[in-house]
Amino acid sequence: MTDGAVTRGRRSFARRAVGAQSPVWRLDGVLLVAVAALCVIGTLLVWSSTRTWAPGATGLVKKHVLNLLIGTGLFVVTTAVDHRAMRAYSPLVYLLSVIGLVLVITPLGATINGSHSWILLGGGFAVQPSEFAKLGLTLMLAMLLAQPADSGERPRNLDVVIALVLSALTIGLVMAQPDLGTALVLGVIVVGALVISGVRKRWIALLGLAAGAGVFAVFAFQMLEPYQVARFTAFVDPGVDPRGVGYNSTQSLIAIGSGQVFGKGLFEGGQTTGRFVPEQHTDFIFTVAGEEFGFLGSVTIVLLLGVVLLRGLKIARRCDDRFGTLAAGTIVCWFAFQTFINIGMTIGIMPITGLPLPFVSYGGTATFANLIAVGLLQSIRIREQSFT
Repeated sequence: MTDGAVTRGRRSFARRAVGAQSPVWRLDGVLLVAVAALCVIGTLLVWSSTRTWAPGATGLVKKHVLNLLIGTGLFVVTTAVDHRAMRAYSPLVYLLSVIGLVLVITPLGATINGSHSWILLGGGFAVQPSEFAKLGLTLMLAMLLAQPADSGERPRNLDVVIALVLSALTIGLVMAQPDLGTALVLGVIVVGALVISGVRKRWIALLGLAAGAGVFAVFAFQMLEPYQVARFTAFVDPGVDPRGVGYNSTQSLIAIGSGQVFGKGLFEGGQTTGRFVPEQHTDFIFTVAGEEFGFLGSVTIVLLLGVVLLRGLKIARRCDDRFGTLAAGTIVCWFAFQTFINIGMTIGIMPITGLPLPFVSYGGTATFANLIAVGLLQSIRIREQSFT
């Protein structure tokens, strides 16, 4: 091959990669900017909340940045894959997620913060299979419920039954850890997928009855762990034991309220520096935003998360294949519920659960799962003719 041919080949590749017809220009730029902004804000908050106690002052924030870089790589790979091709691999992704959940309840599993949800990898790294279970269940439900019945656009009854059975398996394995917060997210994923797919109302009613029976059984047979009971007690009456079960809720409200309108400034939060709020770099990271960035900074985070949800809804609405619509819509349900629960528990309107704030909280597996989900949204976005 001559030098001229090589040069022409390179130019042709460059035109395909970044030219006018390149998929790069079909990315949802608003979604991309919103997620990137949340990741940057989250990094600053993780740095502020861990700098006084983490090894080397920047130990955890460096690890967080590494997780974001890995997650970005996963995002790029997912975006590059045609989402319609992912449909064929949905059973494999689901199966791998179930295997991970099974491994957690074997001797390979480890307990962190009262939840037996982790597999230790060594070197300070751990993986939480329940986060990937959200992706596995989302893809599996989208594949099953995308099959319309012969008589119309509704999914076939057999596919709905299979979807519910597989969902029950995943949720059951998560509850065995126990991880009530993630189980609730999975439940919302199931309901969201069923509603978006247009199943008959009787299926939703039956699912509601089953959920009610499950809640009754949990409390009737005392299936909750002591720390979970304490969290519900603190939610009902935060003042019952301000130095015990109500401590987290009380300190969270103090931290958020002390920021007032403009906040105390990055690294200037007394509640954050003094580590008065437990897990302030993960589950309670919104309290750091409230104290150091104030009301305006907190609202900015909420608005950015709202942008992510609205762009996801737009992608789902404009998608011209059922699998893509179901996958995108279910991801929005997942992000919306987890955001509401996380922020709600920090301001006292929801009970405390171990759910991180998407794209903001410190985390490895959760970061990977979230960015893969955004990659799936982008994959759907750039391959739909309705966006041209």
